[in-house]
Amino acid sequence: MRLIALLILALFVVAGVVVGALNADPVSYDLAFARMSLPKGAGLLVALVIGWLLGGLTAWLGMSLRHRRLLRRHRPNGKTPARA
Repeated sequence: MRLIALLILALFVVAGVVVGALNADPVSYDLAFARMSLPKGAGLLVALVIGWLLGGLTAWLGMSLRHRRLLRRHRPNGKTPARA
């Protein structure tokens, strides 16, 4: 199983290197507060990482808020228990 996972990981690394090499042209980004010039591959990677982080944060916050709401529902009288 580990061998299959390592082979799939290696395949994606090779594909990433190929895509990065084929898209090495610099692209200018204007973010209204800053301007930057990155290769297309790097811009794609940055966008992917930012999307992954924001998606994970959104999922974590959604589950955390849902969990708190369920805990409040199951407490008697809906009050917070006293801490010692």
